[in-house]
Parts: sequence; C-alpha cells; structure tokens
Amino acid sequence: MSALTPQSDMPTPTTDKITQAAMETIYLCKFRVSMDGEWLCLRELDDISLTPDPEPTHEDPNYLMANERMNLMNMAKLSIKGLIESALNLGRTLDSDYAPLQQFFVVMEHCLKHGLKAKKTFLGQNKSFWGPLELVEKLVPEAAEITASVKDLPGLKTPVGRGRAWLRLALMQKKLSEYMKALINRKDLLSEFYEPNALMMEEEGAIIAGLLVGLNVIDANFCMKGEDLDSQVGVIDFSMYLKDGNSTKGSEGDGQITAILDQKNYVEELNRHLSATVNNLQAKVDALEKSNTKLTEELAVANNRIITLQEEMERVKEESSYILESNRKCPEQDRTADGQALTEARKQLKEETQLRLDVEKELEVQIGMRQEMELAMKMLEKDVCEKQDALVALRQQLDDLRALKHELSFKLQSSDMGAKQKSELNSRLEEKTNQMAATIKQLEQSEKDLVKQAKTLNSAANKLIQKHH
Repeated sequence: MSALTPQSDMPTPTTDKITQAAMETIYLCKFRVSMDGEWLCLRELDDISLTPDPEPTHEDPNYLMANERMNLMNMAKLSIKGLIESALNLGRTLDSDYAPLQQFFVVMEHCLKHGLKAKKTFLGQNKSFWGPLELVEKLVPEAAEITASVKDLPGLKTPVGRGRAWLRLALMQKKLSEYMKALINRKDLLSEFYEPNALMMEEEGAIIAGLLVGLNVIDANFCMKGEDLDSQVGVIDFSMYLKDGNSTKGSEGDGQITAILDQKNYVEELNRHLSATVNNLQAKVDALEKSNTKLTEELAVANNRIITLQEEMERVKEESSYILESNRKCPEQDRTADGQALTEARKQLKEETQLRLDVEKELEVQIGMRQEMELAMKMLEKDVCEKQDALVALRQQLDDLRALKHELSFKLQSSDMGAKQKSELNSRLEEKTNQMAATIKQLEQSEKDLVKQAKTLNSAANKLIQKHH
C-alpha cells in the first residue's frame, strides 16, 4: 500500500462517534480510513481509542493481511463506482489519459500484487503478476488473442509492463470480469503464485471480480505502441476520494455549455480522424490503380509471349515432321547423322512446351490477382462512399451544435439583460417606497397637528358657549 500523510488539523472525534463508525472502518498502514458514503476520511490510529479487542493484535501477520485485503476491496469499490459514474457523465470513449481510469488500473495492480510469492532469479527476488494472467488463456480460449498481442508488442520489456498491457486490452474487450472470475475459481493454479491469505485466494477477490461486471457499460480505447508501461509508478491517489466540503455545484447554463463544447470537440476530433482515414483510403486506391495498370501491361506482354511461343512450337512441329519424312526417304547411312538433330529438336520442343505451361500458370495467377485487386478496389470505393456520407452527417451535426451554442449564448445574454432591468426596476421601486414612506410620515404629522388644532378649537368653543350662558 502507498504511504499517506494524515491531515494534522483534523479534529479528534468523540468516543461515541468512533464506536458508531467502527464497523465501517478500514485500516491502512498506521491510519484508519473511515467510510463516509462514497468518500474517505483519514485519521491517525493514535488519536482514536476504541474498546480493546482481545483477539488479534496489530503485529499479527494474518491480521495485517486481512486489513490489507479489506482496504484493497474498499478502494476497488470506490474506484469502479467513480469510474462508471464519471464515464457515463462524460459520454464518450475513454483513453489512457483519463485520470479515474488510470487510478482504476493502479488499484487493480495493487490487488493482483497482494500476497505474491517472490521468485528468486540470478538478479534477486522478483514479484510479477504477469504469471497468473498468463494462465487465463488456458482457462478461457478467447484470452489467447490478447495474450499473443501483448507478447508481440515491441515496446514491452518487463513482466510488469506486459501485465499492465493485458489489463488494458481485457478492459477494451469488455471481458475483464469474465477472465478474473475464471482465474479466481482455479485456486489450485493460483497457489503456485500467491500466499494462502492473499486477496486473490480469499473472498475479497471474488467480490472484486463481481464488481468488474459494471465496467462493461463503458467504452475505452488505448494506444499501446507509444505508451511506456514498464516504468510507470503505480501509486494510489487518495485525494480523488477524500471528501471536500468546499466543493460547489456550477450553474445549469454553464453545465450545458460545457457539455456542448465537449461534444463539439469530440465531433471535430472524429472529423479529423475520418478525414485522415479518407486520405489513407484514397492513397490506397491510387496505389491499386497503379498496380492494376502495371498488371495490365504485364498481362499484355505475357499474351504476346504466349503467341510467340505458339508460333515457335508450330514451326518446330513442322521442322520435326519434315525431318521424319526426310528420314524415311533417305538411306540408312544418313539417318544416323539426322538422329542427333531430331533428338535436339525434341529436346527443344519439350523445353518450349514446359516454358509455355509455366507462362500459362503465371498468366492464371496474374488474372486471379487482378480479379482480387478489382474486388478490393470496389470494396474500398464503397467504404470511401460510406465514410464520406458519415463525414457529411457529422459536419451537419457540428453545424447544429454550433447553432445551438449561439442560441444558448444569446439566451444567456438576454437573461443577463433581463436581470439587470429587474435590478434597476427594484431600485426604482425601493426609491418610490422610501418616498411614499416619507410622505406618509408627513401626513401623519400633519394629522396630529390638525387633531391638536381641533381640540383647541373645541375647548375655545366650549368656553364661548359657557360665557353666553
């Protein structure tokens, strides 16, 4: 397992919370990694005091191996779940530069390395998971293809690099879960490579193999030739699974624009690939046309050669018949002199006949090759037409995406302008409200003054009435 640096500013949890979360805790080296939903929270073991369990101690090798198996199984769960969710949200084919996919291969490499027996060589001890993976082709015949492909890759020099390439090809083939299940079911073969308490020999390995079925929903494409798989350092990046409280969700409009931009970039990349494919096919068609012209010229030469040979053969037949007739007429003493000429003529006739047969065979081979070339040219022309139709459709989709992008940007601008107008209207309403409040206060004050004046007038009127009485 990889070394981790704990966060020193993490608050020390209470005993009740620790006891409640004890069943959801995995151990990693000198740290406790608590599960919080789909996230990890690191804590030092020295900061936590649980009720001591008298069964196994932390120095027991079996106890440590069991904790490591649990750690790897939980990390595989998080890695597979995060990879599937992110791949479905991304909505396109994954490549070797995709970070969750890289972390998945690192976790799988740690799972396959857990409990490996060290093999002694003249350079020292060597631990490699390529040996168990080679057994898969004996258990599942379909795996022989990727095993042969891995062995034929020129850039791989170490067993570790071949094992990493095998995992990538199995994921591309969408058979990784099937291969791992077939391997785990044969523990009698795995015992040659793993310790008895290794992950591949225990129940955790079968659980991980079952989780790998979910990866069949994603599409991945890797280029093995330019990738250096021998010298990669397999370290698990736990920062991808640690909980971040400061993360905020982006607005819905920004998410739509980002998705459209991703689709636009994908369509442009696909357009470039299709253009390159069309150019390659056009070059192949040109080369086939040149070779067809050359074969036609060679066929004409061969036909001329055959006609010449036929004429020579007729001439030789005439000469031989003439010699036979002359031998019949000539006396016996002249036959011995002409016998040698007749033998040479027969020999030359035999050679010419054999040469004619060879030329006819060569002509038949060239005719067959020409027919195959014509069929290949027709198939290539059909493929070029299909690619051009796909290219036109993709360009139409690209234009539609651009129009949709412009429409969304226009709507975003109009919504911004509407928000500004609403804010100005709100400010005006607030000003009018303040003015009306001031007017109401003035009216209330004038009302109070009028009430006072009315009271004064009433008192004065009462006094006047009393005086008249």
